[in-house]
Amino acid sequence: MQTELKQKLGLFSAIMVVISAMIGSGVFKKISLMSAELQHSGWVLLAWGCAGLITWMGSLSNAEIAGIIAKPGGQYVYFKEIYGKFFAFIYGWSSFSVIQTATAASVAFVFAESLNSILPMPVLPPSIANITVFSFHEFKLMPFDNFGVKMVASILVVFLSFINYRGIDYGEKISNILGSLVVVGVILIIVVSFALGQNEHIITEAQKPLEMPFFPLFFSSMLAAFWAYEGWNNVGFLGGEIKNAKRNIPIALSIGTLIVMALYLLVNTAFFKLADVSFYAQLDSNKVAAIEGIKQVWGLGAIFISLLILVSTFNSTNNSLMTAPRIYYAMANDGLFIKNMGNAHHKFLTPHKAIIAQLIWCLVLILSGSFDMLTELLVFVAFIFYGCGAMGVIVLRIKQPNVHRPNKVPLYPLIPVIFTLFSAFLVYYTINESPGNAIIGLLLIATGLPIYYFFNSKNKL
Repeated sequence: MQTELKQKLGLFSAIMVVISAMIGSGVFKKISLMSAELQHSGWVLLAWGCAGLITWMGSLSNAEIAGIIAKPGGQYVYFKEIYGKFFAFIYGWSSFSVIQTATAASVAFVFAESLNSILPMPVLPPSIANITVFSFHEFKLMPFDNFGVKMVASILVVFLSFINYRGIDYGEKISNILGSLVVVGVILIIVVSFALGQNEHIITEAQKPLEMPFFPLFFSSMLAAFWAYEGWNNVGFLGGEIKNAKRNIPIALSIGTLIVMALYLLVNTAFFKLADVSFYAQLDSNKVAAIEGIKQVWGLGAIFISLLILVSTFNSTNNSLMTAPRIYYAMANDGLFIKNMGNAHHKFLTPHKAIIAQLIWCLVLILSGSFDMLTELLVFVAFIFYGCGAMGVIVLRIKQPNVHRPNKVPLYPLIPVIFTLFSAFLVYYTINESPGNAIIGLLLIATGLPIYYFFNSKNKL
């Protein structure tokens, strides 16, 4: 049985994996929420910049470890080396149950919602749509709500899983072509907005007073921005399929994150060239801020951005479905997951069984949740492990002081310490502000405990 993946991806493809993973829908939607919270365009731009800077610190920390360890599974393999196989399994299980599958499900959900705004999908009668299977605090399980959108999201996940089942070459081509189109599209929005935008003062303040103390509002706005930056570490999962991985993965992490950070700052500045902060703060939450802003100066702009969101969310969904199965593949080869998920397809050289398992769980998440619920769950759980990953830089420096590190994190240990402390605070903040989603996330992590002991005991027999 074929068990090895094949190295096929070069540096450009690795950079496009990083970019494609991050640019989905958040950059086009979150400005209205952030404007409503902060009531000042300068603070909104600062929130985007701070979230980008924190993300870059995480990518720099991740890059140092990737320069030492470059194997299929990314952070799963890093954690096994740093903290041992138990912690590595908990990360891998969390990726399967929440982080990676919820990312794919939520971005597919946004793709379907965007398509629904152009071609309305059928809905079920309220008597069926409002059926609540389970409720806990703000968490509600309503599988039949928005059913038409959920069906479109499900079809997208099935289609892209089939594409990636048949070879990483197809997923790579989608990522490279569509990722490049999205970058060009965002640059076009920036150029058009600055050329035609009539708002003379980009930095403006709304008249409405803040509804609560500034810091919680600013931090909440950063959380909104973090959703748009999510996925920066996905390239590490492809460690077995990237050429010269110890060199190319760290470069891709750093350059890809910086490109996205620059694009996000520029495009949000461009949005404020189209309209002031009060315009975005007063928008209906169901409307896409970028579309409403560009309508002010470009009649076809709404159609252009709608198509751009469809392309970017299609591409971002593909990225998640392409990269994450390598985690479960690595776990299975360590004897910590279903054994045949550690096999690569004899013809397509993909972790095909892991792709099928991921597909099934993604479909369950799409039916069970909404976009907002899924994103809160995955950001909360992801930052638990992001912080542990940054702290791992320090742990490895102590455990393996003599190992060659071609990509040392600058300003060590300041950058990994700052990122670790921020991640810890984000986790605390989410537990305090959204206890229902936090508890659901922690319970999904905890379900991995008996699974770990089951597979670990089998290995000892």
